[in-house]
Amino acid sequence: MNITYDPKEMANVTKSRESFSGRMLTDPQFDEAMAITGIIEREINKTGKFKEKLGDYSYAFARSEKFDVMKAETIIRDLFKERTGMTMNQMREALVKREEDLTDTQKRGAHIHAVEVGRMIQEGNKMPFHRAYAHQAKELAIELNITETGAKKLMKEEFKNIEGKELYEVGKALEEKYYRPQIEAEKQQRQSERSQEKSYQRAR
Repeated sequence: MNITYDPKEMANVTKSRESFSGRMLTDPQFDEAMAITGIIEREINKTGKFKEKLGDYSYAFARSEKFDVMKAETIIRDLFKERTGMTMNQMREALVKREEDLTDTQKRGAHIHAVEVGRMIQEGNKMPFHRAYAHQAKELAIELNITETGAKKLMKEEFKNIEGKELYEVGKALEEKYYRPQIEAEKQQRQSERSQEKSYQRAR
């Protein structure tokens, strides 16, 4: 497994490799465990949760190696802390705390991202609501350093406060107007291409 790390992380990756848990692993085992720490970090940033993902991946990791699930989980937890500088729960709590401490000005900024959801659907190439919503939530989450779930909630609330409408309903209406025709046109094109291909094969 070839994993590319952010240059800023390389020192912590080296530190992780030389840690107690890191030293006991083969190179493939270490790469896999480190990849799992990245998946769990992504989940924490997305939802603010990690226990279910940690349990699933610890089980999968242990199945292919010569240690039990608890040991696999300990290894992943240790490497996570070495790589990120904090435990999974500390990372989760920090995100929750930042969300609780948002100012009114920061909250109002979520309206801009909510409006951008509609623009992405209108101007994007086959862009459905759920994809545009997730993209803007991620952008806002990075901007405010909160979870993407929290960012979605904030976008929905601020859009309702300012526009007096539900973001979901507006987004789905735009999806029906702009996204659906693009998909239908693509389906018709593919059907036409398949028909032409069948005609060509029959003619041979």
